[in-house]
Amino acid sequence: MDFYNRLSNTESLELLDKSREDRVTLSFYKYFKIENLIIFRNYLFSSWSKIGVLGRIYVANEGINAQLSLPKRQLDHFVHELDQIYPLKGIRLNFALKNSIKSFLKLKIKVRSKIVADGIQDKNFDSTNVGIHLNAQDFNKILSEKESICVDMRNHYESEIGHFIGAITPNVDSFKESLEFLGKNFKNESKNKKILLYCTGGIRCEKASAFLKNKGFKKVFQLDGGIINYARQIKKTGNNKFVGKNFVFDNRLSEKITDDIISNCHQCGTESDQHSNCSNVACNILFIQCVYCKNLYNGCCSIECQKINSLSLEKQKTLRRGKKATKRIYKRI
Repeated sequence: MDFYNRLSNTESLELLDKSREDRVTLSFYKYFKIENLIIFRNYLFSSWSKIGVLGRIYVANEGINAQLSLPKRQLDHFVHELDQIYPLKGIRLNFALKNSIKSFLKLKIKVRSKIVADGIQDKNFDSTNVGIHLNAQDFNKILSEKESICVDMRNHYESEIGHFIGAITPNVDSFKESLEFLGKNFKNESKNKKILLYCTGGIRCEKASAFLKNKGFKKVFQLDGGIINYARQIKKTGNNKFVGKNFVFDNRLSEKITDDIISNCHQCGTESDQHSNCSNVACNILFIQCVYCKNLYNGCCSIECQKINSLSLEKQKTLRRGKKATKRIYKRI
């Protein structure tokens, strides 16, 4: 069996359009010991590809981090498949507020050294010594306490379009930098200070809470299931403390939590919370772009990229030849 998806994005889009099948978008993670990564990875690809799972999944010796979509009719079967893997039996699934048949186009299961790159080199680091998990109601309660500190463990381009009221939003580009921020800024903080952590689905807070606990902090709390789970809970209970959008790592790029627009277009400065990737594939920088600028620059981040994007595909390929593609993100000043 071929354990890799060989379809192009265009071919995948055509198949999804033809099927018009309702799909469910979800995510989950679990820290647990995986001995043989290749066997585990190939087993997942074999079983999930048969039921139409698409998504981006990372597996490492420390566990799994999955963001995916699948046909709605296959959800029960998918859960049954997960239950056959003992550490994943009964795992909480974070379901998207709104589904899209095009949230993911391919099934990609990648073997990594870690399921979230953290930069931790300490071999004695205890990743199981984590903080207290809180539901939405309890999170709101501690958030309202004047002496507590709330830290957004996401990157700046995520918190820029939405965050919790009163939260510290570090100007960082990676989770590794987020941990460095904690280490530097909490160095002289009381070890009895109440610290609240949150992220998209909970996986980064799991490691970040362990990071603080390993440094001696006693009152560390994390939002169980992250913003995704919080949003589903407050739809039923009310008392929402999050403003704006939740950034997500699929083709939707975000989910609206409130109607507030707290960010601005990176090109003209007008109110906007729409992320784009520059249409010049050699650039592909992630940035916020309003509708006016999207039309003005044809989806590009600059006039230079707009000129390159207007060239023929062959000329663009010639310009890209020999250059390594890298993930680029608009830098917050």
